[in-house]
Amino acid sequence: MKKLKSLSILLAAVIVLLTGFTFAGAIKAKAAAPEAPVTVMAGEDAAASAVAAAGDSATGSKAIAAAIAIGLAALSGAMAMGIAIAKSNEGVARQPEAAGKIQTQLMLGLVFIETVVIYALIVAILIVFVL
Repeated sequence: MKKLKSLSILLAAVIVLLTGFTFAGAIKAKAAAPEAPVTVMAGEDAAASAVAAAGDSATGSKAIAAAIAIGLAALSGAMAMGIAIAKSNEGVARQPEAAGKIQTQLMLGLVFIETVVIYALIVAILIVFVL
């Protein structure tokens, strides 16, 4: 049990660090996107290709950031749900008469865990479409 707690703390720290790096990368990609160069003699194709290249770079960074955010949230949510279900099964096995109360608490906990994953999905969508 002690090993599981230390693993959970380590996983939470990694998630926090990667999320921070993800947001920093998305913000940096948006700030680093150069504006369209003003060309007097060149045709409009050169300006359009420069803008498209800058947009592709920012879009790729946003996609990676969103994928990391939702992937980590889904992974940690699945681990948390697995632990919660395992513990509730142990509780029912020890006290079958308390199965109703344990099931109610389990469902409430699973709803809260799933809510965090849905928030991560919303953040990923915001990264892609707003930043």
